[in-house]
Amino acid sequence: MSALSTSNGLDARKWGVLLVLCGAIFLEGIDVAMLNVALPAIRADLGLSTGELQWVMSAYVLGYGGFMLLGGRAADLFGRRQMFILWLTVFLLFSGLGGFATEGWMLIVARFITGVSAAFMTPAGLSIITTGFAEGPERNKALLLYSGTAAGGFTIGLVAGGLLTAVGWRWVFFAPVVLSFLILVAALAYVPKSERPDRTGQRVDAAGAVTVTLALVLIVLGVERAAHSGITTSAATLTAGLAFLVTFLVIERRSAEPLVRLGILRNGPLVRANLSAMLFAAGFFGFQFLVVLYLQELRDWSPLQTSFAMLVIGIDAILSPTLTPRLVNRFGNAAVILGGLLLAVLSYGLFLPLGADWSYAAMFPGLVILGLAFSLAYGPLTIAATEGIAEEEQGLAGGLLYTAFQFGAALGLSAVTAVSVAATHGESPAALLDGYRAGLLVPFAAAVLATVVSAFGLRSRRDTVPERAGLTVSSR
Repeated sequence: MSALSTSNGLDARKWGVLLVLCGAIFLEGIDVAMLNVALPAIRADLGLSTGELQWVMSAYVLGYGGFMLLGGRAADLFGRRQMFILWLTVFLLFSGLGGFATEGWMLIVARFITGVSAAFMTPAGLSIITTGFAEGPERNKALLLYSGTAAGGFTIGLVAGGLLTAVGWRWVFFAPVVLSFLILVAALAYVPKSERPDRTGQRVDAAGAVTVTLALVLIVLGVERAAHSGITTSAATLTAGLAFLVTFLVIERRSAEPLVRLGILRNGPLVRANLSAMLFAAGFFGFQFLVVLYLQELRDWSPLQTSFAMLVIGIDAILSPTLTPRLVNRFGNAAVILGGLLLAVLSYGLFLPLGADWSYAAMFPGLVILGLAFSLAYGPLTIAATEGIAEEEQGLAGGLLYTAFQFGAALGLSAVTAVSVAATHGESPAALLDGYRAGLLVPFAAAVLATVVSAFGLRSRRDTVPERAGLTVSSR
C-alpha cells in the first residue's frame, strides 16, 4: 500500500493528491461539455459538413475508447504518476492546438490525440486513488469526491461552453489549457513518486491496441459514410473494420500478455452491462448532438441559451450520489438499470414529434427525464460490469466498460448523422426539421435495445450490492 494510506483520515497531503486527481477528471468532463455547445459555431467558421462536424466529437471518444485498455496497462507497467503527468501534458498541448485549427482535419486530429491522452491519463489517475487510499471509508470518501467531480465537470461545462463560445469558439480549447497547466503544477508538487515498476517478463500489447482502435474507427466511419458514399463504400469500410476486430481477437487469444483475456467475456452480467452501456451512450450522445443543432441552427438560439437549456440534464450530478445508491440498495442493480433505461426510452420518445417552434416548456420534461435516466443507469451499470470480477481483473473490467461507453458514443454520433443527412432534402427549415426528426429515431431505438438487453438481468438472482455501490456516479 502506498505511503498515502498511513493514516486513518485524509491529511493535507492526501487532500492535495485527491484535489489534483479530481481536477483532472473535472477537466475531462468540462472539455467534452464545452465542445458540445460550441459545435454549431465551429461548423459556421470552418465550413464543416454535418459528417465532418460529428467527427470533431467522435475523434475524441474514439481515441479515448480505443486506447483505454492500453492506458490502464501502461499505468501498471510504467508507473501511475509518470503516465498521469506525461499524458496530462499531452492533453494540455493538443487541447491548445485545437484552438488554432484553420481546417476541419486539423481540429479532428487534435481531438483524437486529446482523446488518446485522456485514455492514458484517466486510468492512471483512478489507480492512484485505488492503490493510494486505504480500502474502506477512506477510499470510499475519495472515490465519492472523484466521481462526483466528473459529473459536476460536465454540468459546469455546459454553462462555461456557452459563455466562452459567445466570446469565440476557440476559447473552448484555450480555457482547458489554463486549467491543465494548474493541475500539472499541482501534480508535480502533490502526487508522490513511487518505485519504478518491475517490468521483467511483461510487455505492452501494442498489436492488440492498434488493431482494436482501427476496428472501432473503421466501423464508425462505415456507419457515418453510409449517407454519403453509397452502400458499396460503406460496406467495404465496415468489412475492413470487422476484419481488424477479428484480427484483434486472434492476437488476444495467442498473446501471453493480452489486453483482454477473452475468458472474461463468458461473464453474462459483464457482457450485458457493456452492451447496455454501449447502446445507452449511443443514444445519449447522439441525442445531445441533434438537440444542440436544432436549437442553434433551426431555432437561432445563442450558445448561452442552449447551454442553460441543456443544463437540466446535469441533475444527475445531484441524484447519482444521493438517490441512486438508495434505490440500488432496495431494489438491486438490475431493476434500477432497467428503470433508468425505460426513462431514456420515454425521454427520447417525447422528442420524436419535435416541432419547428417548440417552447422550452415542451422540451423540459424530456430533458429532465433524461438527466434522471442517466443518474439511474450509469452508476449501476458500472457496478454490474465489475461486480464478481477477480481483483486482478478489475482494471480490465473497468477498461472494457469505458471502451464500450466511448465506442457507443462515437457510433451513436455517426448513426444520427447518417440518418439525419439522408432524411434532409434541401436547406429549408422544414427539410432540416425532417432530418432532425429522423435522426431522433436512432437514440430512441438504441434505448429500446438497451432496455431489452438489460431486462435479461432480471432473470438472474437479486443483485448483491457492494459497499461502494453509491460511489460509481456519472462520468461522461
